[in-house]
Amino acid sequence: MKRRRFSAEFKRKVVLEAMRGDEAVRVIAARHNINPNQVSKWKAEAHEGLLAVFRAGKGVGESESGRLIERLYARIGELTVERDFFLKGSRGLDGMRK
Repeated sequence: MKRRRFSAEFKRKVVLEAMRGDEAVRVIAARHNINPNQVSKWKAEAHEGLLAVFRAGKGVGESESGRLIERLYARIGELTVERDFFLKGSRGLDGMRK
């Protein structure tokens, strides 16, 4: 028997129905022709994902962009030091040319 694959949009739709609590999980599962255990599993995964978002206190991806910004500022600092070094060195060369 071939496994069925469900899109993220389909899972979201089913989980939102289950989280509303208007109907039993078994009724929602029957309507979508899936196992009630699968609905419960998706619901638990969604719940954990929401907890992770709120525990971090930031939206998804914000910590990654923060790390990128830190790396960029570090690189700017390195380039500034290099520029100052070469400017200082080139001033010494100007005195030698005269």
